Amino acid sequence: MSALDVIGSIAGTLTTLAFVPQVVKTLRTRQTRDISTAMWLMFCAGVALWLVYGLLLAAWPIIVANALTLVLAGVVLGVKLANRRRDKAQVCGTRTSLNQ
Repeated sequence: MSALDVIGSIAGTLTTLAFVPQVVKTLRTRQTRDISTAMWLMFCAGVALWLVYGLLLAAWPIIVANALTLVLAGVVLGVKLANRRRDKAQVCGTRTSLNQ
């Protein structure tokens, strides 16, 4: 393994592991109201493109890191999308109770 692959592997490991606390918290609490849907959609699309880029280059550190990151970010996005109706109702309910 070259020095470049080592650096890429360490960088990929750190940036991928950075998502684990958010995934764990999201799965435990199911709370996603304060998470931006647009940001997570764009992030997942970007990570998917990084994965394709890594596949085209056959760069394993890029492939592995982005495949795992896409799974982790996809879990949060999936819970966020599943919660959209509930989150909207909570926001509307909060506004209604404040106006009374």
